[in-house]
Amino acid sequence: MQPHTEASNHQNRDVTINIRAHQRQRDLIDRAAEALGKNRSDFMLESVCREAEAVLLDRRLFMLDDDKFQQFIELLDAPPSTNANLHTLLTTKAPWEQ
Repeated sequence: MQPHTEASNHQNRDVTINIRAHQRQRDLIDRAAEALGKNRSDFMLESVCREAEAVLLDRRLFMLDDDKFQQFIELLDAPPSTNANLHTLLTTKAPWEQ
């Protein structure tokens, strides 16, 4: 999957996508696009591509033989290893809380 980048926004757009929306939906999209300094098309394409990538990444399938699957399950079920730096981070008060 090729990542969607700012540089690819205006290069070689050769396909049209038409959708129908309610007025309130278009107005919402326009307000959000304006808040980010984007036009409606750029905002919609970036938002939809980001969501599409997330959907596809959530559905990744990987195949394991029985032994590898068992190892994978054991790693998932094992308690987390001790991490002193993480413990310090999670137990130290934030500067604004001191």
